[in-house]
Amino acid sequence: MTTDLPDAPSASRPPQALDLQAAVLHAGYRCGALRVGEVIAAVYDRIEARGDDAVWISLVPREQAMARAAALDATRDALFGPAGGGRAASDEPAPTGAAPQLPALFGLPFAVKDNIDVAGLPTTAGCPEFAREPDTDAPAVAALLAAGAVCLGKTNLDQFATGLSGARSPYGTPVSPFDPTMIAGGSSSGSGVAVAAGLVTFAIGTDTAGSGRVPAALTNVVGIKPSRGLVSTRGLVPACRSLDCLSVFALSVADARLALSVMAGYDPADPYSRRLPAVTALGQGTSSASARGLRVAVARPQDLVFFGDDGARAVHEHGRALLRDLGAELTLVDLEPFLAAGRLLYEGPWLAERFASVGEFVLARPGEVHPTVRAVIEPGATITGVEVHRGLARLRALRRQVEQLWQDVDALVLPTVPTSYPVASVLADPIGLNSRLGRYTTFANLLDLAAVAVPVGFSGGLPHGVTLMAPAGQDAFLADLGARLHARTGLPTGATDHPLARPGQDFVDLAVVGAHLSGLPLNGELTRTGGVLVRRDRTLPCYRLFALPGGPPRRPGLLRTAEGGAAIEVEVWRLPAQGVGRFLLGVPAPLAIGTVELAGGPTLGFLCESVAVDGAEDITALGGWRPYLAITGPRPAPVDVP
Repeated sequence: MTTDLPDAPSASRPPQALDLQAAVLHAGYRCGALRVGEVIAAVYDRIEARGDDAVWISLVPREQAMARAAALDATRDALFGPAGGGRAASDEPAPTGAAPQLPALFGLPFAVKDNIDVAGLPTTAGCPEFAREPDTDAPAVAALLAAGAVCLGKTNLDQFATGLSGARSPYGTPVSPFDPTMIAGGSSSGSGVAVAAGLVTFAIGTDTAGSGRVPAALTNVVGIKPSRGLVSTRGLVPACRSLDCLSVFALSVADARLALSVMAGYDPADPYSRRLPAVTALGQGTSSASARGLRVAVARPQDLVFFGDDGARAVHEHGRALLRDLGAELTLVDLEPFLAAGRLLYEGPWLAERFASVGEFVLARPGEVHPTVRAVIEPGATITGVEVHRGLARLRALRRQVEQLWQDVDALVLPTVPTSYPVASVLADPIGLNSRLGRYTTFANLLDLAAVAVPVGFSGGLPHGVTLMAPAGQDAFLADLGARLHARTGLPTGATDHPLARPGQDFVDLAVVGAHLSGLPLNGELTRTGGVLVRRDRTLPCYRLFALPGGPPRRPGLLRTAEGGAAIEVEVWRLPAQGVGRFLLGVPAPLAIGTVELAGGPTLGFLCESVAVDGAEDITALGGWRPYLAITGPRPAPVDVP
């Protein structure tokens, strides 16, 4: 399989600053500005610099990966010549009209969850005593290697892929790239962090109950959980074999989709493989900003539970608003049939099936098994045939209920996770909090759904996202919609490219709420610094807005409050760091610059001293400064976000 490659960037960057996204690497490889060898060396340097971060269980030796990189560079030189721009003189000329192409995943570094076979590396499933030494690659891994990707190693996971926290492994606990006290999600914990931390272009995980989506949400990356049977599961240590899926993590939907397009395909040797619509590398979502005419189901308010996390709730509302902005029609639906199906996962047939996978090992060597994992798996031995058939009948009835929904809607959008937790809290209550993490994920495979998890925003410095779901076979459609939504958020990708993790950034994002809004009297102060409008956003619902006395120009004051707050409309402007200090120092009292909690993440912005609002008009109920101007004076023409 091959793919057309974009033109090269105008200037290459040093390896230590490399963006590992596929389009960037491919453009550099094509013109000769980048070599696979220097990229792989830079990535190994990054891995070594992070030290013992619990992301990896085993690594391909550096010299072995460099030998593969050298072979790929030789392939590239044979196509384009050592200096780029054409074929080497010694090669036969390309057929008339045919441009040379590189393999679809040429030179892209990737990682594999350590319950999937990679020849030459042990498969531990997170349990050293269970390890096996495969001499062949899992078919999905073999396809990725054949397409030119470079495997760097095997990533950490909740033992036997049993858990959603990432805190059930004897190899340590990978943590959030944004806060080391917080979980990164599981069971594909190492895979999610490897992508977010800029160690690989994409990573392969698995997803039985949410293991390919929960880490995506908590590490600010994309997670694609394909339809069951779209990707072969041969070479996988099963968790619950009839439900298991191989999943993909990447910084963008395009990169995850590219990897999925290579992995997907019917495997006659896999009894769970199915003939499903193909997923191509490129879709409509990257070129169309509209979802007009799509019908998207959303949960009723009484079905949405965030366990007290108001910030996560606000981010979810922001995601729904973005879908409306794209033109989707949102329809409230009863979520109970989905939740009821999810509750079945650890009952009846599927608990017995989980025991059938590794239960004999658990009973024979209980001391070698993580105690929480053992507590989950052992009861599967007592499930009776009667319970199995009751569970299957109950699921069939729930599937029939859900089938009716798909007659009226094209997709369902839900929070990927309702909240996140500190590692210490998960260790104190491993089963209870795990159940909460899976509230919106555990039913997907039971109900035969495909899913794409995309980042949407930040709360308290931690990422949150939504998952788009549709019936099996709709993988390409979901990737298109997910790409549109992700592009609409304007979020930086992963962790290494996020402003919260970049103290040396060369720009400053500033949230404005009043006279600096586009089209208003003071907006020129931003544009004269070279500032650009990057997105419209809303604060979390913990602010009040006041019309301050004085002027012209009239100004509002944004005040954080413990009660009576609301989500206030803002614009986020990106200003060059050079010269912005003078502007910030010129902000007059009682206004001030501080951290403003937005649905899209904490950002510097205009705030107001509390003393200044005494006697000022409270306009919080209007939700923003523009609605206030609309009723008190001429409303300026809106300016579209670029």
